[in-house]
Amino acid sequence: MTKRRKEEDESLRVAITGGRSAASEAYRTLRTNIQFMTLDNLTKSILVVGPHPECGKSTTVTNLGLALAQTGSSVLIVDTDLRRPKMHKIFRCNNSFGLTTLLIEDNINLSSACHRTSIPNLDVIPSGPIPPNPAELLTSRKMQKTLKEFQNHYDYVLLDSPPMMNMADASILAQLADATILIIAYGETTKEEAQKVHQQLQMAKANLIGVVINGIPPNQDPYGYYGYYREEPAERKSKNKKKKKSQGKEEDFDIIFDPDQAYRDR
Repeated sequence: MTKRRKEEDESLRVAITGGRSAASEAYRTLRTNIQFMTLDNLTKSILVVGPHPECGKSTTVTNLGLALAQTGSSVLIVDTDLRRPKMHKIFRCNNSFGLTTLLIEDNINLSSACHRTSIPNLDVIPSGPIPPNPAELLTSRKMQKTLKEFQNHYDYVLLDSPPMMNMADASILAQLADATILIIAYGETTKEEAQKVHQQLQMAKANLIGVVINGIPPNQDPYGYYGYYREEPAERKSKNKKKKKSQGKEEDFDIIFDPDQAYRDR
């Protein structure tokens, strides 16, 4: 395994460590609030979208799926990015059979495309072969029927979507999913991009339940949003720890879910 691949695996699966890192805690906080919002069992499918590639949506889908599965809930991750799929690489499963196969072929059951992962309660359906007409497949009645079948078999269905900018795919999926989470890349996503994506979700009448700001430095306060934090390099972490110790106290960070609510998780 290459060093780059190892680092990618570690960043994509921080929730499974069960540690007390800021990233693990943030995913558990996100999980807890989603569970509060889905007590009525009306929210089962959750779309995770971002304005552009590399904003962290696949990382969020993976770790949120892991965090939910750890509570005993049955979770299905579906790669609905039919242009540049990634889930089959993350979970190292065969992508020759997946969502597109279910949508194109008749009399194919769910179990044929479903891959069991090494994580209890967590299954994955990769994108399948990349089609020439992704948007048309996602708008089909077969897609609606297939998504309902997913929901009948799992407590949570997490959809990893393609980027929203300049593509219709994510807006189509937002109309189908029960809820949507928007991913913003700290220091990379511009205000204009975030506003444009928000407008697109409004036009699609998406049920936007929250925003995740990805990659916030540990010394920043992501007021009004969920944020998950990148791990500090070991050398910097050691220096910061010594600095805090000399100050006589440890500094906490806040992860705030909704700017209109008083809920705060420390």
